[in-house]
Amino acid sequence: MQLYSLYLHIPFCTHRCSYCDFNTYSGLDGIIPAYIDALCREIEIIADGLESTIPIHTIYLGGGTPSLLPASSLERIVKSIATSFEWLAEVELTLEANPGTISPEYLDHIQKLGVNRLSLGMQSASPGELRLLERNHGYSDVVNAVKWARQAAIDNINLDLIFGLPYQTVEVWKNNLDLAINLQPAHFSLYALTLEKGTLMNQWVERGRLSQPDPDLAAEMYEWASERLSKAGYMQYEISNWGLETSSGEIYMCKHNLQYWRNLPYLGLGAGAHGFANGFRTVNTYLPQMYIQNLNNHQAYPFPQTLANVHLQPIDVHTEMTETMLMGLRLTQEGVSRAGFYKRFEQRLEQVFSEEIHSLISQGLLEWAGDCEEILRLTRTGRLLGNQVFMQFV
Repeated sequence: MQLYSLYLHIPFCTHRCSYCDFNTYSGLDGIIPAYIDALCREIEIIADGLESTIPIHTIYLGGGTPSLLPASSLERIVKSIATSFEWLAEVELTLEANPGTISPEYLDHIQKLGVNRLSLGMQSASPGELRLLERNHGYSDVVNAVKWARQAAIDNINLDLIFGLPYQTVEVWKNNLDLAINLQPAHFSLYALTLEKGTLMNQWVERGRLSQPDPDLAAEMYEWASERLSKAGYMQYEISNWGLETSSGEIYMCKHNLQYWRNLPYLGLGAGAHGFANGFRTVNTYLPQMYIQNLNNHQAYPFPQTLANVHLQPIDVHTEMTETMLMGLRLTQEGVSRAGFYKRFEQRLEQVFSEEIHSLISQGLLEWAGDCEEILRLTRTGRLLGNQVFMQFV
């Protein structure tokens, strides 16, 4: 049985952060009710295009700031999903949240709706860095958010942190991560700052108001974080992600993101959302107002198309194999297996990508691992030079 994941994009924020290049908008609170109507309509349209219902095992509300939605809006979304698809008993339901936007009452309410994983955008514990990032919370808000989530029986908590900021020292980064570890979340996502065109921070750097981030210093921060998290009981399972290892040997991994990294099908709904299902990549219109307008009509299309799509790309077998390598090699332990690749494509991994694999192994960036050396994965050096590896498969 093929399991599906569902991503829903909530593009609203109180303020756009200086480093953010996501499809987010501030000052549009007035259209949130109409947007929820459109999102629920898109869910129903997708379901109407199916010959039979599909099982959903992960749901992810991302943004933007999904925690800006009233609990009543989340309830509408959850009910729409539950009536349109097969809701599996062990669904992982993640809500992204900014630490300053939630309360004990809110968390208690959404937990009763089925939210069982909370991803908090901590980013830093340094007041100066939070100002630079234009975040509207402090470290104390993160402490409270974690405490309130646990009180609401949401124990699967992720903390996002950013490193490699302009003027950031190794000492400040170490303090940020240590303070985060003290909160003992189940999961960490750590990202090196990337200056994206169109962001305020990129403009500041181009105008000389900020220094360029130092990639060598960022690499040092990354290596230290890997060692520190390992000592604290977290296992790195993806280039940027670590899960806490429990006494029973379980590792807290983000099941939803594993769907992406394993290049398995997911539906992307909402303004600017991307999806991959039934042999197609889909992209929705980016502007929330246009998204609402396009979904004014309830018109059924072949799965997975909807009126919101502005791009629909068929994926051939070779492209799918390439994307499986690009995503799967991000998984630092699992990698890409010979057996799994052959089962999926009926072609041998080392024959399809013979030249690329040989070259990258000779450079010390890839290795065969596992009991029978049937797992192809990044080396420790390869984790630092991931983009260099991935470019070989493009």
